[in-house]
Amino acid sequence: MRMIVVEPDGSGGMVHYAFQMCSALAEAGADVTLVTSRHYELAGMDAPFRVAPIMRLWPAIEPAARHHGLARLFVWAGHKLRRAERGVRYAREWARATRFILREKPDIAQFAIIRFPFLAWFLRRIVRAGIPISQVCHEFEPRESRGPFQALHRSMTRAAYGYFSVIFLHGEANRARFLELYPAEAARTVVIPHGDEGLFLRSEDPGGDLRERYGIAAGKPTALFFGGLRPSKGLDELIDAFALASREIDAHLVVAGPPAGVDPAHLEHRVARRAVSGRVTIDARYLPFEEVGPLMRTADVVVLPYRSATASGVLQVAYAYGRPVIASELGSLAEDVVHGETGLLVAPGDVPGLASAMVKLLGDPAESTRMGACAARAADRYTWPPIARTILGVYGGVAK
Repeated sequence: MRMIVVEPDGSGGMVHYAFQMCSALAEAGADVTLVTSRHYELAGMDAPFRVAPIMRLWPAIEPAARHHGLARLFVWAGHKLRRAERGVRYAREWARATRFILREKPDIAQFAIIRFPFLAWFLRRIVRAGIPISQVCHEFEPRESRGPFQALHRSMTRAAYGYFSVIFLHGEANRARFLELYPAEAARTVVIPHGDEGLFLRSEDPGGDLRERYGIAAGKPTALFFGGLRPSKGLDELIDAFALASREIDAHLVVAGPPAGVDPAHLEHRVARRAVSGRVTIDARYLPFEEVGPLMRTADVVVLPYRSATASGVLQVAYAYGRPVIASELGSLAEDVVHGETGLLVAPGDVPGLASAMVKLLGDPAESTRMGACAARAADRYTWPPIARTILGVYGGVAK
C-alpha cells in the first residue's frame, strides 16, 4: 500500500507523532512518504520511510520576543499583517502538497489537524482525482475559542470532514464528543490509542537532569509542566494550585515550553503575586530533543492541568520516562490516566483539587515512585505496531 502522510508542522509534538506513526506503518509493510515543512527537525534520525519536506512554511515553533510600551502596538499591528501574509502562504503550500499527492497517486493520503475551513477545497480536489483520504483527528474544536466563533468554525469545517473515508480518534470520549458535533460521520470513525513517545528514548540523551541549571536542590520534590504555553493549558490554575500546595510541602515547580498565546511575563507576575517566586522556574523556550530526557528526570510528577484537551503527547512522554501524572479529566486523558495507579485525575479548573493532588504525590515519595512504575508499565499499552496494523486493516477496505 502506497501512502502519503501530510503533517505541515516540521517541529514539535505533531511531527514527532507523525514520525512514529509513519515508522510503524512502514515497518508493517506500507510504502510511506511523509510530506512536511522544510523546517523538518527530525532529518538526522534514521527512518524507514521517505520524507518530502516540500512545504515552505515558517517554523512551527518560533522564539518569542518581549516588548513594552509603544513597541507593543507596532508588534501587534505587525502580527496582524503577518497573519494575513501567512494565510496566503499556507494556502499556497497546501496547493503545493496537493499537487505532489496528485502527481504521486498514492493508494491513500492521510492528514492530521484541519486548521482552516478553506482547506476543504484541497481535500475535495484530491478525492475527485480518485484518491481516498483519511484523518487522524487530534483536534476537532478550537481550543482557545468559545461561543459564536466555535459554532462558526464547526459549521465551516463540516464539509471537510465529509471528504474523509475514515476518521481516526483517540479515545471513546473523543469519539462521543466528535459525533455530538458531526453525527453524520458515525460510520467513518475509528478509535485508536494515541501511541507511545518512545521516540525520545532514541535521542542522543546526555543523561542526568536539569536541577543544577534550574537551581533546584537535589532530592527536592519537583512538579513539571511541559508543552506549549497556551491559554487552554490551565497555567494560571497550576500556579495558584502550587501556591496552595506550598503551604504544606517544600517543593519546586518547573514550567517549560515555548510561548503560544501566553506571555511568560504574565506567568512570572502571577508567580510573584502568589509569593512563590523562589519555588517556580519558567523556562519559556522550545526545548531541543536532547533535553527532553533530562527535563523528565528533573521531575517527580508531570502535571497536565488543561482547561480543554482531547489527548496529550506529553502524557506519553511522562509514561516513557516512568513519571506519574496529575491530569485534568478531559478527553482521552480520562481514559489513559488510571486514577490512583498511573496518576491522579482532577476536574478542569479545580484549583484546590489540583493542589491536593500535588501535595499527595510530591509529599509522598513512595507513592510517587509506585505510580511512576505503573506509568512505565502502562506505556506498553500504547505501542505502535498494533496501532499500525489496525490502521492498515481499515485502509484495506477503503484504498483503491
